Amino acid sequence: PLQPLRAKPVPKSSGASRKKTCEPEVASSLIKKIFSHYVKMPVARDAFKIVEKCIEKYFKQLSSDLEAYTNHAGRKTVEMADLEILMRRQGLVTDKMPLHVLIERYLPLEYRKLLIPVAVSGNKVIPCK
Repeated sequence: PLQPLRAKPVPKSSGASRKKTCEPEVASSLIKKIFSHYVKMPVARDAFKIVEKCIEKYFKQLSSDLEAYTNHAGRKTVEMADLEILMRRQGLVTDKMPLHVLIERYLPLEYRKLLIPVAVSGNKVIPCK
């Protein structure tokens, strides 16, 4: 006697193949806090979305440029010199406006202490190289 044909069972796919990989991104709350600090007026939601996209593109370009400078120097770690070269090419750092002046002008004290060497008692220089 003939037996009815049965459909072959479809193997279950793992959930990992369907999930989208998430790229790291700057938190919206941080962007909004920084942007509203400088704008000092209400910003429409659609305008803020455009600001988020611009910041994402800016950081992607910034990181790829820093990676290129680091690779060109034959290193695997981005150093302050790479950032200074990038800022010079962007016109932010000039002979009249050195990087240390920008750091002192725009960063809070705890970050300034980390970036600018400071002599303290006992002839110690912080941060150490």
